[in-house]
Formats: sequence, structure tokens, C-alpha cells
Amino acid sequence: MRVRVSAILFAVSLSILSLSASAATYLQVQGPVNGTLDNNGSIYLGTVGPGQSFYIQALPSTDNASGAYINIGWDTLTAVSLPTGWSAQASPLYENPMKLKVTASPYAADGTYKLVIRAVNLENYSRIGNLTIYAYVNVTPDVLGVSVAPSTVDLGVGQPTNLRVTINNTGISDDPFIINVAGLPAWNVSDEVIAQPLSVSTFVYPIYFGEPGVYHVNVTATSATSPLVAQSSPITLDVKASLLNDYYAVGQGVVVSPVIVEPAYSLMLLLSEAAKLLGIS
Repeated sequence: MRVRVSAILFAVSLSILSLSASAATYLQVQGPVNGTLDNNGSIYLGTVGPGQSFYIQALPSTDNASGAYINIGWDTLTAVSLPTGWSAQASPLYENPMKLKVTASPYAADGTYKLVIRAVNLENYSRIGNLTIYAYVNVTPDVLGVSVAPSTVDLGVGQPTNLRVTINNTGISDDPFIINVAGLPAWNVSDEVIAQPLSVSTFVYPIYFGEPGVYHVNVTATSATSPLVAQSSPITLDVKASLLNDYYAVGQGVVVSPVIVEPAYSLMLLLSEAAKLLGIS
């Protein structure tokens, strides 16, 4: 009988310990990866380029020591300790979800870095204290891939065409990228785009040129916050003179032409406009 009672008491004690262990505060991280962490827990967030920024996103809800659910348990998410040269902006008070912005040092060498992050209950209002986690981030400039279609483009002088630039953002930053072309004389047109983290996005990049010739150029995507984060894709542009384009250009000069040739120039303009309406190049 005594052995049976002891066994029952032991089982009850284990149940109480199990309930006590499960009734604890936690932080539910939602980005850039998902995870529910206890105090002093750790999580790997992913990869970022030197100088790029990213957000650690988490919910303010948690449980207290009694297991009761608290909707707004954490009032802000802040960085307690960062690697040298890194910076952070704490989430605004009572933001839901909380978003802590972290910026890697532009001089960070390749490697894995530890960040100490804290979920704060201001003045311990909910009687849950604070919760600290350890976040790990890998730094490398190799966080994107770039491809361009078509790789060979035939176009007329002054005729715009659209390139399809695909960016594979393998990092956790949503900092903008700048698309531009290097290799064309006097060409300095760029386009700023947002490629979502851990995703593949395709953008339309219009291009044209005013001089005939064959040009071997590079279409490059560069992080707006880090020149070290950049990738290029080569393409060939075959820019050809077009009779209709010449007619159009000549026709545009009618107002400064001698009166005797104005009818011919006007006819050229009319022909070029008609061809453009009909889709003839």
C-alpha cells in the first residue's frame, strides 16, 4: 500500500513539474524565419550582405508563469548586443507585430555573427519580466543571382525594347536594388526595384540607343545600400538603322527645312507614322 501511494505521489509530482515547465514565457518569431523561443533560446535567421538591413519580426503575445495567455505581453523588441559596426532600431512601443530593424556593418567580413535580442515588458507590468534570445546571421555579399531575357536583342535606332531582369534574392534583406546597364556610351538610366527576401522576382527594364552598332553590355543589379552586393548578366544589343526610323527623324525636321522639300519630308513623316500604327518596323 505504501509503495502504491508513493508511486501515485511521484506521478503527481511529475505532472506538476511538467505543467510548470510548459507554463513559461516565450517569444514567437515570425520573420525572417519562424520559431517559438524560450528565454535564452537561439535561432538562425539567414544570410545578409555587408551593409544591408533586415527585420526581426515577432508577436507581442506570450504566456505568464501560470500559463495564462497575455495578448500584449511584450511592449518592444530591442537589440542588447551587436557585433562591432552594426546598428539597430528598436520596434515602436506596442507595435503588433514587433519589428526590430538591424543593419550589418558595411565592413563585416564573411562569417556568422551573434546578436543578443530582448523582448521587453516595460516596468514588468504583466509580471513576466524580459526575455532574451540569441540570433545568428551569416554575412556574405553572395546573396543574389541575376539573369536577363532575351540575351540577344535586335532593335532599331531609337526604338525602345523591354528586357526582363530576374533577381533571385537569397538573403533576408528587402533593401532596394538598382538595375542599370554598363557598356553603352552615354547610357546612365537606372531603375530602383524591391526584390522580396528569399524569393525570385522579375522586372521590366526598358532600353534603347541612338547609334547603330553591336554592343556587348552587362545588366547589373546592385544593392542600394551596399555596392559590395552586386551581380551582372551579359547581353548583346544589335542596334540597326531603319529606313522608317530615318523617315520619322527627317519628318520631325520639317519646320526647319527649305520650303521646296517640305512636301517630301511631310510624306516621309506620314509614312513612318502609318508604319508605326500598323506595327511595321
